[in-house]
Amino acid sequence: MAEQSLKDIGPVVLVGAGKMGLAMARGWIAGGLPPDRLVLVDPFAGEPAQAFAQETGARLLKSADGVLTHVLVLAVKPQNMIPVLQQVLPVVGKHTLVISIAAGISLHTLAAGLDTERVVRAMPNTPAQLGKGITGAVGLSVSEADQEVANLLLRAAGDVAWFEAETMIDAVTAVSGSGPAYVFYMVEALAVAAMRQGFDPAQAMHFARQTIIGAAALLEADDAPASQLRENVTSPKGTTAAALSVLMAADGLEPLMERAVRAARHRSEELGRG
Repeated sequence: MAEQSLKDIGPVVLVGAGKMGLAMARGWIAGGLPPDRLVLVDPFAGEPAQAFAQETGARLLKSADGVLTHVLVLAVKPQNMIPVLQQVLPVVGKHTLVISIAAGISLHTLAAGLDTERVVRAMPNTPAQLGKGITGAVGLSVSEADQEVANLLLRAAGDVAWFEAETMIDAVTAVSGSGPAYVFYMVEALAVAAMRQGFDPAQAMHFARQTIIGAAALLEADDAPASQLRENVTSPKGTTAAALSVLMAADGLEPLMERAVRAARHRSEELGRG
């Protein structure tokens, strides 16, 4: 079978034109999906969605009624999913592959709500807006061709990793789905620490932001383990070592992060139970 590209698939119907949905849609168009094969469905579409549709020529509708749907991507909030499933059920058929990026919504819920088992549950993260995201995915009764189509769409946002066990998607949600917020909060905390060392607020935030940006760039440029990169900037008995003795203490960052990730996973599981 010849390798497919984004220009070979569709129509793709994206339900939910918020930040994440639009980030993915921009990646699809940039990757070669013809705009006339993309339909955005959002009854409350904001200015960014309207501008995207006008700029690209993709259709923007309030409802999916009557729309041909070869791929249905659900990018709505978990608490809105059940009514959305009821609304889109009429356009889902044997020809439809369903991909959901809603946290906590199980494959069973999706399959039961749409009367199909051609369902993929995926969890991207917000760096998808820059094509720098990572997505965890799991399928129900999906063929190799279905997985190839899902890969084409999900890789527009960054790396994709597939799992056998659906429970791992709750873990993905807790680690990478919510993870960017952990990093942003670290910037905030570092800026507060800087202010307490005499920086004014603007200087503190500038130094904190650029430190994280630069460290991330080093991670991207160097395949060495993070532990090796840490050791590279840590002189024995130096200033970094003094700081790391606090962060790496028994009650330091590692157990704190573990509790945070566990709390996020628990909440993802709760969302799945309704």
